[in-house]
Amino acid sequence: MPIDIERVRAWLAEDPDPATRQQIGQLLERGDENALRELFEEPLSFGTAGIRGPLGAGPARFNKALVRRTSAGLARYLREGLSPAAAAKELLLPPAWRGVVPAPPREDALVVVGHDARHGSEAFAWDAARALANAGVRALHFQSALPTPITAFAVRHFGADAGVMVTASHNPASDNGYKVYLSDGAQVIAPHDAAISEAAERARVPQDRDIAGPFAKKPYEVDEAELLGAYFRCMTGLVGQGGPRQLRSVYSPLHGVGGAVLPKLMEQAGFEPPTVVPEQARPDPGFPTTAFPNPEEPGVMDLPLRTAAQEAADLVLVNDPDADRLAVAARLGSGELRVLSGDELGVLIADHLISSSRGPGRLVATTVASSTMLAKVASQAGVAYAETLTGFKWLARAARLRPGCRLLFGYEEALGYAVHEAVADKDGLSAALVVAEMAAMAKAEGRTLFSKLDELQSRYGVHLTSQWSLRAQGRGADGIRALAGLVARWRSDPPMRLGRFSLARARDLSSGEGDLPPAEVLVLELSEGGRVVLRPSGTEPKLKLYFEVAAEPCRDDQLREARSRAQRQLEGLVQAVVALAQAELPASTR
Repeated sequence: MPIDIERVRAWLAEDPDPATRQQIGQLLERGDENALRELFEEPLSFGTAGIRGPLGAGPARFNKALVRRTSAGLARYLREGLSPAAAAKELLLPPAWRGVVPAPPREDALVVVGHDARHGSEAFAWDAARALANAGVRALHFQSALPTPITAFAVRHFGADAGVMVTASHNPASDNGYKVYLSDGAQVIAPHDAAISEAAERARVPQDRDIAGPFAKKPYEVDEAELLGAYFRCMTGLVGQGGPRQLRSVYSPLHGVGGAVLPKLMEQAGFEPPTVVPEQARPDPGFPTTAFPNPEEPGVMDLPLRTAAQEAADLVLVNDPDADRLAVAARLGSGELRVLSGDELGVLIADHLISSSRGPGRLVATTVASSTMLAKVASQAGVAYAETLTGFKWLARAARLRPGCRLLFGYEEALGYAVHEAVADKDGLSAALVVAEMAAMAKAEGRTLFSKLDELQSRYGVHLTSQWSLRAQGRGADGIRALAGLVARWRSDPPMRLGRFSLARARDLSSGEGDLPPAEVLVLELSEGGRVVLRPSGTEPKLKLYFEVAAEPCRDDQLREARSRAQRQLEGLVQAVVALAQAELPASTR
């Protein structure tokens, strides 16, 4: 299909950035329709955690025009509230989710605007603040590059109506992103994301002349020292006073912004400041020691682990570049360092917080893609449990569907943990502090985090998890359609056998289920504690597959064999599912 040249020219006329205007202009002069199609065919939109994409020109890339237009749309949404079309979409949600976030309008809206240290983040955040101010919104603007959890904390701390964080989290260096928080301090959900997008579509991109002059004085600077002080006071209350603090730790912010906060947070809580991995200590948007700044990726933990070996550290703490995720490595009984999976660390933190808290209404939550072990821990402890869709925009609000409950802890397997309601999002900083307390307590008792994990796996059964990203080849749209077709076929006619496992139940969440809003997720519950979750991306040709094998409780002396057996079963399940899925894809997309 030929590219709509008039649409390209309309974008070009409003693009405020000379560099991206030149890029599009050169493509128009050359008549390069394929390149133009890549920049215009699939515009960036709100996904699981905001808007993210590669830097560049056009609506399918992240740039000044997108930031300014989205900010203008956010301002209009705050003034006008939900459009009729967006309000109609709210009726598609389960009744419990309708009205969970109070809808604007508000006459005197306040928005907090933060940013990380990625390429262009500071300039994009300043553009966002000025575009909001141009629209009559009070904008509280961070001068310093600070972690995403600090922006999330600031929304509640200042009683703001919304928050904006310019970050692409753990994406590659070529990307950036725009995350929106609503008045309850959690990330934007439907139909509010649709309302902001609709308002942005109707908005003109603010030009330099619009956001210069007197408007440049309207964004107010955040008192960062006061804000960080409030955050430290809040989070140091998570750890018991007078408890063990003897711990040698190594920390890496992965060239991100966590280094400005985490060492001070640990010191104020009474711990010895961690040794910071020197090669990764300072913010660097190029991420020179890793091609993909995500602690889940193979090899990313190697440098922190080497540093920990040199320092004889008990614990390794690694944040992603905006410090909302946390990876942890600890000592085995043999003294060897091993990285904990997201699910392993999740149940360890949950058990610790449950054991160290009291009172009614405690709730723990995780997602459909995470381990089922948390439900068993919660049940035995007598605390409430909730399962949500993937993403902290759902997890952070889990308690609001259950009157009388408060979210004690929420986690997702992708290294995201929420340990305090003051941050209605994942927070790799406060989670690191709780893990440090857990490790110090274990050390004082002559134990390790892994010996505690052994206890939990004996009590609740070995639960092993894994994941696989199935990618389709060829042009993006073709690959997306091929993977969507695969999920649709399995939804209507799921495979009855996957390796040694037989199908017990298929849960199709495309129309919602109970309190779960509709989502393109298919859960295959299998015999013998097996489970497979399929979640297509929707914006790229990728299908996320999540696997779990759960065994029965066992004696301590049976644990090694139970793990070996579960590992063999898990590997067989992954192989069977991936092979079947690949065989069903069209040959052109394999």
